[in-house]
Amino acid sequence: MKLSCLVRLAALSTLFTIGLLLSACHQDKQQPWQLTDISGHMPDLSFRLTDDQGKAVTAADYHGKVALLYFGYTHCPDVCPLTLAHLHVVMQQLGKQADDVRILFVSVDPIRDTPAVLHDYVRAFDPHAVGLTGSPADIETLSKRYRAAFTREPGKADGSYDVSHSSGIYVFDGDGKARLLATPTDARDKLVHDLHRLLVPGST
Repeated sequence: MKLSCLVRLAALSTLFTIGLLLSACHQDKQQPWQLTDISGHMPDLSFRLTDDQGKAVTAADYHGKVALLYFGYTHCPDVCPLTLAHLHVVMQQLGKQADDVRILFVSVDPIRDTPAVLHDYVRAFDPHAVGLTGSPADIETLSKRYRAAFTREPGKADGSYDVSHSSGIYVFDGDGKARLLATPTDARDKLVHDLHRLLVPGST
């Protein structure tokens, strides 16, 4: 065999090997996030509030858990109950892994949402949900930290009132790092997919 032929075969063999390696790398590549990736664009989970059992808590109390932070209120007529019901089904789909997740429901109506009221409300939806409340100033500071917004609407004739609020679901990993942003309209499968990735060590 001529030298030129040997060189050509060696080159083809090298290209074939590189092709196999690139193919293997492609197969090992993680599937992309299904939700909006906010890593590096939002601050870490940080707060000092009161939970639905009347206990003072901070973000450190939930270290090691994947946290779903949501701002709402118990008198909400529509989006809050729908969102919590949505998240409850997600927890069911996660199965045993849901034990490492907490839904942190922060009230934007601290006047009416006492710890006891919050406890009955969130636990009616899911055992992994925790109601959080605090002073109006603390709630406002936390909402601004994550660029969430809420406004108390004018009172009605019967003395009741609504609170308009944004509906983002902020997802933090076990180290309290902001990772993903979901909305109540995101498909459950997307949430389950991404939460599973956050819950499996070494998968992110």
